[in-house]
Amino acid sequence: MSFELLEHLESKVQQAVETIELLKMELDDLKEKNKTLTDELAVTRENKQALLDENAKIKEEQDKWQERLRLLLGKIDDVKPFD
Repeated sequence: MSFELLEHLESKVQQAVETIELLKMELDDLKEKNKTLTDELAVTRENKQALLDENAKIKEEQDKWQERLRLLLGKIDDVKPFD
C-alpha cells in the first residue's frame, strides 16, 4: 500500500513541477508583453508631447496673426472717408 501512496505522491509532484514550468513560461511571455507595452507607451508619450508642443506653437502663431489683423483693421477704421 505504501508503494501505491509513493507512486501517487510522485505523480502529484510531477504534475506540480509541470504546472510550475508552464507558469514560468507564461510569466516570461507576460514579462515580454509588458516590456513591449512599456516601450510603446514611452513612444506614445513622446509623440503626445511633440503634438502638444506643436499645438502650442501653432496657437502662438495664430495669436500673432490675430493681433496683426486687429492692428490692420484698426488702421482701416482710422481712415477717414472721402467727403
